Amino acid sequence: MTAGSNARLPHVVLNPGPTQVMGILNVTPNSFSDGGDWFDHDRALQRGRDILAEGAHIIDIGGESTRPGIVRTDSAEELRRILPVVRALAAEGAVLSIDTMRAEVAVACVEAGAAIINDVSGGLADPAMLSAVADLGVPYVAMHWRAHSTQMDDLARYDDVVTDVRDELAERAEAALAAGIGADRLILDPGIGFAKTGEHNWALLNRLDVFAELGFPLLLGVSRKRFLGDLLATGDGPRPPKERDSASAAIATILAQQGIWAVRVHAVRQHLDAVAVGHRLSRR
Repeated sequence: MTAGSNARLPHVVLNPGPTQVMGILNVTPNSFSDGGDWFDHDRALQRGRDILAEGAHIIDIGGESTRPGIVRTDSAEELRRILPVVRALAAEGAVLSIDTMRAEVAVACVEAGAAIINDVSGGLADPAMLSAVADLGVPYVAMHWRAHSTQMDDLARYDDVVTDVRDELAERAEAALAAGIGADRLILDPGIGFAKTGEHNWALLNRLDVFAELGFPLLLGVSRKRFLGDLLATGDGPRPPKERDSASAAIATILAQQGIWAVRVHAVRQHLDAVAVGHRLSRR
């Protein structure tokens, strides 16, 4: 393992206890919910400190938006956005996850102190990703994915969404293991909102037991997503992203009851409360 490995990982990943709360730090000008809020490095660093102060277990740092329809950021710009923030927060003891689809970015960020790679493409966007992560020896989140943001809405077609997503995600798990990523370092994510309609998302959330049967921890990212805005729509249209946190937290309560490994969220404190309630309800 490289110098970026973190001795706390066995607690965070392998035996975390109650559902972990992963706070989102988008260092981008164009993310769907908070694009531009933390694009400045100083503001991003302060936001990371605030996320820690609110009690997040992990900070997920991303330098490339994956909102539907967005054109990709190049790797040099992605690194320029996030590396200074990664170095600073890692030096302050934060457990950092890097939201990237590029092996080059993954390697640079782990070398800078990051501890987890969160790849929304599950290794499909960059053929070098899986072997790079295997060499790094860090935990890897493989999400269900079908295409980049400019195409993914066109591919939201399934014979049976639960079965199809499970089978495609199982293929990514097999590919990760074959590349040398340890089974004890692999986390799966069914990819809520990625090449999925609202109905697809609800169907997946209703059958998470199917994904748990794959035998790996699960990460879920539902925070502020479009299907919640549609659910809460009024005559004025969908509920704006920053007004969807209560609905996000309601889902987090249920996920914590089910023993989901982690939830990826914008409003950390609200979701910590939701997770605490869910965890307590799961006790008999």
